[in-house]
Amino acid sequence: MSDHIENNGELLEEDLNEILRVRRAKLAELQKAGADPFQIVKYDVTHHTEEIISQFEKYENQKVSIAGRLMSKRGMGKSTFCDLQDRDGRIQLYVRINDLGEEAYESFKKLDIGDIIGVEGVVFKTRMGEISIHVERYTLLSKSLRPLPEKFHGLKDPDMRYRQRYLDLIMNPEVKNTFITRSRIIAAIRRYLDAKGFLEVDTPILNTIQGGAAARPFITHHNTLDMDMFLRIAPELYLKRLIVGGFEKVYELGRMFRNEGMSIKHNPEFTMMEIYQAYTDYHGMMELTESLISSVAQEVLGTTKVSYQGQEIDLTPPWNRMTMLEAVLKYTGVDFNTITSDEEAMKIAKGKGLEIEKPMTRGEVMNLMFEELVEHHLVQPTFIMDYPVEVSPLTKRKPSCPELTERFEVFITGREFGNAYSELNDPIDQKERFLAQVSKREAGDEEASMMDDDYIVALEHGLPPTGGLGIGIDRLIMLLTDSYSIKDVLLFPTMKPRE
Repeated sequence: MSDHIENNGELLEEDLNEILRVRRAKLAELQKAGADPFQIVKYDVTHHTEEIISQFEKYENQKVSIAGRLMSKRGMGKSTFCDLQDRDGRIQLYVRINDLGEEAYESFKKLDIGDIIGVEGVVFKTRMGEISIHVERYTLLSKSLRPLPEKFHGLKDPDMRYRQRYLDLIMNPEVKNTFITRSRIIAAIRRYLDAKGFLEVDTPILNTIQGGAAARPFITHHNTLDMDMFLRIAPELYLKRLIVGGFEKVYELGRMFRNEGMSIKHNPEFTMMEIYQAYTDYHGMMELTESLISSVAQEVLGTTKVSYQGQEIDLTPPWNRMTMLEAVLKYTGVDFNTITSDEEAMKIAKGKGLEIEKPMTRGEVMNLMFEELVEHHLVQPTFIMDYPVEVSPLTKRKPSCPELTERFEVFITGREFGNAYSELNDPIDQKERFLAQVSKREAGDEEASMMDDDYIVALEHGLPPTGGLGIGIDRLIMLLTDSYSIKDVLLFPTMKPRE
């Protein structure tokens, strides 16, 4: 029976059960005949589809050996045309009874869509001009016991695509290309930083202290030590210890974990990169950010002008620069230079329609107004500088304005892509800010940092002037692959189990 008996694109349960029964019967028949495909341990592949098709003149009339998944079969008389899909794409197979012999050809006709086979044959071009392989021998390498999604309806439901990414990769070539591009972007980032003299390092994922960012952690328990531990929310405090230790340029690219909400921009497990460089400041980090991202785009995509969800984004340096004060004034009309008290700031924010649920400082209100009323305007790459000290516990104060810090965030398409500081290296000031975070935590703020006494000790040994930068790698990949949701650039995004 056909594998593709469907109702609105979905196999009826009774039809699926029949397909599963038939395919298992075919497997049992093969095993009984001593031809169990699951006993085959290797197959010598000499070529892949892309090189054969792109270099046809070189391979015409040459014998090749390729392997992949059977995606279609046409004609079941004395000859059959098929499509084989490997890592690079698809190529047509031409199979004849005269070449295989009657017994082997009859076995070939029993193959199912989705079976994985290896073929040996000669490259040629059909009368219709399609590059093909004239098959002389084939080997069944793995039996597919379940049918693939029907080719006309495909695999479109996002929930199913994310849960069964293996089917998504088989059926949707553009998805595979996204993840190939992801890999190339990450490799290009590493090449860029390595060429600049940065050293890639690894720091602990299991932390004894929640720190390095304002976020809720995942908590686990170490049985031997009988103590709770935290999956890292950021590697910052460890990386700055390395600067204290004498490394001048370090970076780490890896998984972070934050026990927070999920959206098109957020996944509990995500990839972030943090970079630290001694003897520079946040201006140096701005130059590094725009140079790194534009260079990676040029290397991977061949351009610094990219299209994201219908908007053209120009990544060519230099990027726009504004202070938070300037941005809030430009987009809301509120001049925080004229606001002198926390009460006045909260009153103005309420007048702009913002909810103030607890007492906030002037700096916290300015940051809230920026997040709620300004961020979405920042479509082209823009550095927003000089954040309030209340929301920047690890950042050096501006000498000319101590209530602000030498911090920037970079925004593209109305989203934050990176966060950077002139790192706070005054151990006395840092301890006071940690204590302020501890007070917030004791008041119920689960995102507030804990006291890290050893980090204070490290600072007391001397941290040179240092610039630090964190970049959300998944968001960068979303931008460079024109992907709407973070789930589209994570091979296996976090999903609630089906009941």
